[in-house]
Amino acid sequence: MTWEQRYRLRHAARTSLVLWAGLALVAALVCAPAVRWLDRETGWVVFGFSPDGARAVLGALVGSMLTFIVFVLSATLIVVQLASGQLTPRVIAMVFTMPGVKTTLGLFTFTYAYTLSALARVEGQVPDLHVGVAVLLNLACVVVFLQFVQRLSSGLRPITMLRRVADRGREVIGQVYPSAYDPKRPETATREALPAASSEVVALAGRSGVVMAFSAAELVRLARGADAVVVLVPQVGDSVAAGAPLFRVYGGTRPVSADALGGCVAVGAERTLDQDPRFALRILVDIANRALSPAVNDPTTAVLALDQITGLLLCLGRRHLDEGQALDRDGKIRVVYGTPDWPDYVMLAVSEIRQFGGGSLQVNRRLRAMLENLIEALPEARRPPLEEELVLLGSAAERWFRDEADRKRAGVGDYQGVGGSDS
Repeated sequence: MTWEQRYRLRHAARTSLVLWAGLALVAALVCAPAVRWLDRETGWVVFGFSPDGARAVLGALVGSMLTFIVFVLSATLIVVQLASGQLTPRVIAMVFTMPGVKTTLGLFTFTYAYTLSALARVEGQVPDLHVGVAVLLNLACVVVFLQFVQRLSSGLRPITMLRRVADRGREVIGQVYPSAYDPKRPETATREALPAASSEVVALAGRSGVVMAFSAAELVRLARGADAVVVLVPQVGDSVAAGAPLFRVYGGTRPVSADALGGCVAVGAERTLDQDPRFALRILVDIANRALSPAVNDPTTAVLALDQITGLLLCLGRRHLDEGQALDRDGKIRVVYGTPDWPDYVMLAVSEIRQFGGGSLQVNRRLRAMLENLIEALPEARRPPLEEELVLLGSAAERWFRDEADRKRAGVGDYQGVGGSDS
């Protein structure tokens, strides 16, 4: 099994509702015979139902449990529609990764199958322990159902999705950039270190898509075996067409299998957050942009998005950004890949919101507060792109606000946008 296949299995395990429901069905088919055996061995009595009473109770519970399952699926689809319509379609995949949805669906599916099994065993004699466990499971599902409804209602709020995106973004930043920023360790470009020899191009053999993730360790192993340098042409998050260059192989005493190289990269229909911190910022910026559109006109949501963007930029600015190279155990460069630098992150996080929110006093003041905070909190080497954005923000305010009083107000940083300044 290639790295790409393992990656897709892990991705499916995180996002697939069918997988969790299928596992719940298998678990119910395993547990039901075990409980019947325990009932025969112990003879424990829980409720003491008669055969007719057990059939009536279990029949009602089976019907209600099926209704619960339908409600969970319907509510999940509603959340997807509302989240994509009000926030951005990029959060759809995150809805399916919410643990509450998968846990609730799995528990309801398990209980439904287990209750059906208990109902089928009620004949002349009632397996009381088996029936009792089914009743207790259904009672537990009622509590879980109420908790699910409560979480679902809170999950529809923009701040909930914004925090979820930001939390996941911080996790990815910690994984992609594990080292703290060190001013004595420059973040240099690696393309200059490539051999001068001609390269062999390996094209994408599969369907067109987006580079979701890749395995640097597997690529290093392949490159070391051929004594070559492998360059991944597109960056994580880039779109690549079928037949377009995917790798360039420099040097090498032995050929590197194109299929083996392709098995080190996962190309799919859309970007994921797995190795792509930019995508977290992209989602937050898209939510802010939609909130600032004339059709929505909700600058407060944009300010909430800027709150989370501030945290991500602080986290990024304090990390040593990836130099885009992987070494073998002898210290030789074996894999080179493109990575975003600090100005890329700053431009992504600020430029579009500054343009779309240029006429909003609230957004201007919150953006200024964010930039001033980052300039003060981050190392000196991180300041030039932030200072450039601050100048552009001032120029935009000069164009948007005709009254001198409004321009003066826009020139004051405010963490709440409006109403939170100390000036």
